[in-house]
Amino acid sequence: MSNRSHRSRDPRRQRGFSLIEVIVAVTIIAILAALVAPRLTRFLGQAKEKKAYADTQSLAQQVKLYMTEQGLSRPSDDFELDMLLEGDDPYLDNADQLIDPWGNRYVIVIPGEVNVDFDIVSYGSDGERGGEGDAADIVHGLRPDS
Repeated sequence: MSNRSHRSRDPRRQRGFSLIEVIVAVTIIAILAALVAPRLTRFLGQAKEKKAYADTQSLAQQVKLYMTEQGLSRPSDDFELDMLLEGDDPYLDNADQLIDPWGNRYVIVIPGEVNVDFDIVSYGSDGERGGEGDAADIVHGLRPDS
C-alpha cells in the first residue's frame, strides 16, 4: 500500500502546463479568433439586411391593407407609419415594428422612387439616405445585394 501513496506523490506525475505550452495555446486561440471574427461580423450584417428587407415587405403589405380598408387608391401625402398603430384594430402589434435592426425608424416615402405609390425604407446602419455596405438603403420590393 505504501507504493500507491508513494506513486501519487511523484512530482513528475503532478506537473502543470509549462509557460511555453500556455503561450502556444493562447496564440492558437488568438489566430482562430482573428480568422473567425470578421466572418461573424459579416454574417451578422447580412442578417440585419435580410431582416430589414423582410420588415419593409411586411410594412408595405400593412400599408396596402390599410389603403384597401380605407378605400384609398394611394396613401395621402401626410400618411405616417404611426397610423398603422391607431384604432380599435391596429395593423401592427406595437411600435417596435417600426424600428429597423440598427435602431432607426422605417420611413415611408410618398410617392415612391422605386415603387409607384410609396416606398418603405430603412436607411441602414447610419440612418442617412444613401450609403454602401451596411449603411445602404433598403427599400421594399428592391432586394439588397446578397
